[in-house]
Amino acid sequence: MKARDGLVELLDPVVQGMGYELVGVEFDGHQRTLRVYIDRLEGITLDDCSAVSYQLSGVLDVEDPIPGRYQLEVSSPGMDRPLFTRAHFERFAGEVVRLQLNRPLEGRRRFKARLQGVEGDEILLQDEDKLIRIPYESIEKARLVPAFDH
Repeated sequence: MKARDGLVELLDPVVQGMGYELVGVEFDGHQRTLRVYIDRLEGITLDDCSAVSYQLSGVLDVEDPIPGRYQLEVSSPGMDRPLFTRAHFERFAGEVVRLQLNRPLEGRRRFKARLQGVEGDEILLQDEDKLIRIPYESIEKARLVPAFDH
């Protein structure tokens, strides 16, 4: 989480300065890929991704926050939008989400349920007739489930 926070701090001003929202950043250490998700109300085009990629490449080359070689990918969040912040969980309350935790909770690491919102440091999920409270810091990955997929 900490490394990702540093990347967000580095890249967010550049992305915002170009008129986009930085949705989030993921680094896949196995594939050596840095994924940067951008968005705006009008949607994202391939040209938008190319322009942001060009600007971010310059910043990343100068600041060199990731040792070694890696691939930079800039894209829209898509229909299975990743959720990175508490604000994202608040914004998409009522939607179905898929979560993966960094440690088991009630014997499970994966959940697919309706997001109820945020309460303090917990994300609230409604799984059929059961309310599940998940500590925010235990979430490894979270994505919206497209409407046609639930």
